[in-house]
Amino acid sequence: MGSSAKKRKDKKKDFQKPKLKVGKARPKPANFTDTSFRSKSIVLHQQSITTAAPSATSQFSHHVSLLSSRTDSQRRDSLTYLTTAITTRPTNAPLQQPVSVLLPKILPLTLDGSQGVRLQLLKLLRALPSNDVEDHIDQVLLYVRAGITHLAADIRSSTLDMLGWALECSGNALVSCAGGWVKTIKSLIVMLGWPMESSVAAWSSGKTSFGKPRSEGKVMVKSLSTMATLLRVGLEDSLQEKDKQSTALRFPQIDTEQHLISKRSDCFSHLNLFGPARDEEAHIYEDREDRQRIFHRRFRASIEHGLEVAKQEGGEVGRAAAGVQKAIMEGMRDFEESD
Repeated sequence: MGSSAKKRKDKKKDFQKPKLKVGKARPKPANFTDTSFRSKSIVLHQQSITTAAPSATSQFSHHVSLLSSRTDSQRRDSLTYLTTAITTRPTNAPLQQPVSVLLPKILPLTLDGSQGVRLQLLKLLRALPSNDVEDHIDQVLLYVRAGITHLAADIRSSTLDMLGWALECSGNALVSCAGGWVKTIKSLIVMLGWPMESSVAAWSSGKTSFGKPRSEGKVMVKSLSTMATLLRVGLEDSLQEKDKQSTALRFPQIDTEQHLISKRSDCFSHLNLFGPARDEEAHIYEDREDRQRIFHRRFRASIEHGLEVAKQEGGEVGRAAAGVQKAIMEGMRDFEESD
């Protein structure tokens, strides 16, 4: 009986209205939190109290320095800021930093493990002026060839997009620089897993496989499309057709450009006056005939054999292989093999 009476009394206590007395404080609730305390102030010595914001140039340089950050999101955000700063600058305004300073900082991100960083890097490269990139296309090719032969399939795929941008931006300079023709074609052949020889013994071991099977087909289609673009730029006689049209317009002064100062910064680089001796792969092939000759002697038989194998697979791979074959036929139609 005692316990039950106590329980009834406790229940009634919840519904009883407290009696307030004059001169006494109101009772505090059970969940009351005391907020009457005061915290000590934090003092920072030598803190800046300036009201001027940092300049756009200093912010640009700051984000360039953050490209080597260990955090993927920080590198991606810095690339986004640089892209926005370049694309939103006035029309005739120069870059905040020259391309010769930017490229050594951003090109190592070609091999970055984050997909978002590589995609933002490609956007930044597309925002750079093509005329300024053309003088440094050999630096771009160093990282392109390293990315094409990378073990990760996603990095190879992103590098192919970067190579496509380089061909679109300055394709003639790419195939005419040191190692730009032979080494790039060789890297694509290695990526496809094709041997350098067209003999039966070389192809008997089967196709080399890179990465996961699901991503291999997409990378192969993209690599074949990129190879078609490279061969089209290096083998087709588009410059000669433009020269014929411009010659007809300038008649009778048809040889004026031969007496003008070259627009290239390294117009005598093909002579290799002060550099080390170059082998066949690192040689500069400025003429279309030279590129046709070295392509026919070193790569044509192997590529055509690989294309026949790829066309047998059908689908997107077969269509991409047909595009490469068409580029070879159009680029080599007037080639005459010399003894």
